[in-house]
Amino acid sequence: MINKASRDKSRRVGLGGQSEDEDTMRTLLRVCVCVCVCLAAAQDNLDYDDYEVVSYPAAVDARGHRPLTRGGDTYTRNRNVPPPISGGARYRGRPTPAPVGGQQPKEKERQPDEGGCMHAAEEMGVLCPSGCELKTMLLKQERNVKTGINELKPRVEDLSQASNSVYTYVTSMSTSLRERQRVVNGNNRVVIQYTDRVEEQHAYIKDTVDTTFPSTIRVLQGVLDKIRIKIQRLEMAIEAQKEECQEPCQTKCPIPVVSGKECEEIYRRGGTDSQMYLIQPDPFYPAYKVFCDQTTQNGGWLLIQNRLDGSVDFGRRWDEYRRGFGNTAFDVGKGHCETPGEQWLGNDRISQLTKMGPTEVLIEMEDWTGARVISMLIHSHLLPFFTYVLAVDGYSGNAGNSLLEGTYELFGENRTMTIHNGMMFSTYDRDHDNWNPGDPSKQCAREDGGGWWYNRCHSANPNGRYYMGGAYTRHMAKHGTDDGVVWMNWKGSWYSLKAMSMKIRPYFHMPG
Repeated sequence: MINKASRDKSRRVGLGGQSEDEDTMRTLLRVCVCVCVCLAAAQDNLDYDDYEVVSYPAAVDARGHRPLTRGGDTYTRNRNVPPPISGGARYRGRPTPAPVGGQQPKEKERQPDEGGCMHAAEEMGVLCPSGCELKTMLLKQERNVKTGINELKPRVEDLSQASNSVYTYVTSMSTSLRERQRVVNGNNRVVIQYTDRVEEQHAYIKDTVDTTFPSTIRVLQGVLDKIRIKIQRLEMAIEAQKEECQEPCQTKCPIPVVSGKECEEIYRRGGTDSQMYLIQPDPFYPAYKVFCDQTTQNGGWLLIQNRLDGSVDFGRRWDEYRRGFGNTAFDVGKGHCETPGEQWLGNDRISQLTKMGPTEVLIEMEDWTGARVISMLIHSHLLPFFTYVLAVDGYSGNAGNSLLEGTYELFGENRTMTIHNGMMFSTYDRDHDNWNPGDPSKQCAREDGGGWWYNRCHSANPNGRYYMGGAYTRHMAKHGTDDGVVWMNWKGSWYSLKAMSMKIRPYFHMPG
């Protein structure tokens, strides 16, 4: 019954593919091996297992995790042999027949139902399990497997949480890495731009050092050479002056004894010769030299401006026009200075003379053919302010009233902008004209060659540039303007006069 039940059980759980008897025997052998090992190790305690718990699938592989060999399965006795199983045995030991013909090894008898597990002692025969015992063994293994699974569940959960933490950390690290990569890319772009700028600056500096500096150095070297030449000339001039000053200086133009506040007073005191005199209009200021014309139109004229040969440059600064410049008079061999030189008396002195009372102005002009004209202005006055405003009234003469009426050949606004009466005095370094005040590119004094009472700009330019021969052109002018010694109402804009002078004296009624 046991063998038949075992074979039936083996058929239900056995492997296919071979003959039915072989399958049955092989299955029973595998099951018996498993059960016998467990029973032999457990002895009386059936809950104890001496090997690793393995959970099998529904179709149980009887070989478990043991290795497969080509030579068939072999059995190796356990080194720690457990004691014999107590209690009744399933099989009784079989008697061993006496050897025949001396002591010969007994041939092991094969049991008809062999194919299961062996007892701990071979002589006890083969022990095959029943179906109930298999169920009991499998239930015990199931409890052990469940216990192992329950122990593994917390570890699996911990591992899952750790995996989530690792995943979160890896995700944050990836985000941080992308952000750092973006920053690195931005920094790389900045570095590239900065490098490009540095290379451009380096190229510019190299070009400057290689080209501009040498050129500038050559220019400065040329300027230095010119300055050195000027210094040498000045040293030579100083040496010449020292040689001339070794002898005591002698007065070449003796000053007459007679003097006064102005030339009119000198005339009335007996100084009727035209020459250089000493006057003192204000007792609080020192006396100074002037040239008095005591012969033209009853005399008494004081020379304030004179142009006759171009020997003096009238393109001067404001302070020089304020103080005065040029030569008052010089000797031509008669022992006294009776010949006037080119000069400007000075705005401070002219204002001081005209504020003492009504003044008249005599303007004399000569062209390069020797023709002469005059322009007489009465009640003239130069206001003693910082801008020296010109104020005149009344006219007589044959040269045209340029100061009061402007240029006759112009009309409307073009004419009124050439009137000089009421204008402030201007020089190239102090602009007071009416032509865009404050604009350095629109300055009459800079373009027309000298200081004067410019409007926008002039009809008369007594202090302009001196041109030999009279006529000149725009191409000859420095700025392409009519910058000569001009009186437009007599000779026009493009004719520079040979001689021109301005003289003043106190206004008084001359007896007819």
